[in-house]
Amino acid sequence: MRRLLMPLLIALALPAAAQQPSAGLQPVPEPPPPPPGYQPDPALEPQVTIIRRGEDKVEEYRINGRLYMIRVTPPHGVSYYLVDDKGDGRMTRQESTDSGLRVPMWVIGTF
Repeated sequence: MRRLLMPLLIALALPAAAQQPSAGLQPVPEPPPPPPGYQPDPALEPQVTIIRRGEDKVEEYRINGRLYMIRVTPPHGVSYYLVDDKGDGRMTRQESTDSGLRVPMWVIGTF
């Protein structure tokens, strides 16, 4: 069964791979420049504070003064992260910032 599955999948994929791109395609236009006098808000950029605690290096990431992530780098071993996923101030540990799941977590408005 397995021997038959791979040739069958390849045979089904070949027509899609052999198609020629459409001749009517146009290049994507360049994005317009920002309006004159536009200055990005520096409060939206993350502020990083680096603290040395013994031999550990602790990096605190804040936006608008609110702590949202901490990266701890021990002298021996792998860095780990403490992340405030829900915005309630409770940090959860993660081994890396790549969880594999990309859920949009935009802030629409704050009160």
